[in-house]
Amino acid sequence: MEQIKAFLNQIVDISPEDWEYFTSKLHARSFPKKVNFLKLNEIENHISFIESGVVRLYIPKEDPDKEITFGFCFKDEFVSAYDSFLTRKPSAYKLQTLTDTKMRSITYEDLQLVYKHTQIGNLIGRLTAERLFLIKSKREQNLLNLSAEERYLNLFKERPELLKEVPLKYISSYIGVTSQALSRIRKRL
Repeated sequence: MEQIKAFLNQIVDISPEDWEYFTSKLHARSFPKKVNFLKLNEIENHISFIESGVVRLYIPKEDPDKEITFGFCFKDEFVSAYDSFLTRKPSAYKLQTLTDTKMRSITYEDLQLVYKHTQIGNLIGRLTAERLFLIKSKREQNLLNLSAEERYLNLFKERPELLKEVPLKYISSYIGVTSQALSRIRKRL
């Protein structure tokens, strides 16, 4: 809980009453490595704060080598199929643990109660949504404006832990190249 509090305190000061109400709605979840904890066509019912572990967001394909990885989330970050969470419609992608993962989660219904019964709930929700949007926007701009090599270099400048935690086949998919192209990029560097 202290990790979440430290993260949220970077954004805003939370009264003890609001903090107590908010944390009463959180529940612990743990998943072993390589578990899809949100499956294709399921409605996302949680926003989760990762206490430890790595999560991948991906679009599955019949051929696993053609899966499209479009996001990673790490310790001290929120993870959700946020579009499904907001719209209450089935997700077009999966969430998978890449390592043993522990998180604190809040359900859609409980988050609505936090918004309704706390002074700070709506602000936390808005700021979290803004951060998720900025991450998504930056990724889209990088895909449109940078070469594969530049995307690879930026990725490791911003997220050096990726090299240790994430298989290269997911990294190649994330930056939009084949495994062979990523191998060539890595040889050049």
